[in-house]
Amino acid sequence: DLADGQAARALGRAVATRTPLSHHHTDTGRGLAALVPRAEAEAHARALLAPLTATLAETLRCWLSLHGSWDRTATALQVHRNTVRQRIARCATLLDADLDDMDVRTELWFALRQQ
Repeated sequence: DLADGQAARALGRAVATRTPLSHHHTDTGRGLAALVPRAEAEAHARALLAPLTATLAETLRCWLSLHGSWDRTATALQVHRNTVRQRIARCATLLDADLDDMDVRTELWFALRQQ
């Protein structure tokens, strides 16, 4: 369920960044995301992320949230850092995207937040 996934990601991020677990919930109905109708945003996200498996999408979400840190992503996902590198390289290939490009990262982050 959505709340369980958000809680698991929050815990993983707290462990990876060695920061206290935050108990506030981020409302995705504010900011720039509120400018795009929810149904359109979800459709765009599905189309953009269609090539990715759930595991790859979760790895990409975590990696982006941790600013591309291999080590912190590995800690958060409880996998080896080389596994993270391999998964992110696979994401780049499947999406035919340059993950070093901030515009690409931003669009992917927006899409991942719609799931």
